[in-house]
Amino acid sequence: MGTNGSTMLEPLRQGLPPLDPAAVSSAASCALPARYEAVREARQFTRRTLDQWDIGERFDDVCLVVSELVTNALRHALPSDTPRSDDQGPPVRLHLMRWTSRLVCAVRDPSHDSPVAGDSEDFSAESGRGLFLVDSFADSWGWHPLAGTLSGKVVWALFRLPQPAVGGVSTE
Repeated sequence: MGTNGSTMLEPLRQGLPPLDPAAVSSAASCALPARYEAVREARQFTRRTLDQWDIGERFDDVCLVVSELVTNALRHALPSDTPRSDDQGPPVRLHLMRWTSRLVCAVRDPSHDSPVAGDSEDFSAESGRGLFLVDSFADSWGWHPLAGTLSGKVVWALFRLPQPAVGGVSTE
């Protein structure tokens, strides 16, 4: 995907692209506490999970996106009075779901606000580029509000996976 830097990144307010839930071959999730060390925990969880699923070759891109999504949830989606200790239940959750040809990383947080890209086009800035990175490294991304008993939103990123070789020939 990617952006050209001259246009503002608009988050997609939509659900995941059509994917058959029955075709999910693997899924894993972890609760993350309201502290910035949780970003490292999310990367470690992602590394272990992708290695278990034998798709570790996608780790660098996926890890960067997971780091950005979790950082954004911790920095922007938690109310300022959220306790930054382990006494309360974890307010952020990372989900990884694998289909045969796709991987989805989804971060759930308690905010109802749309994720917003920084308004600075200064790519040398220390912060404000997270969603630009997500847009650049994921094949698609978006967000949707939660319904029912869950409140907040989910921000997701989708990665295409290489198709397994059939008879020595890739099916990509």
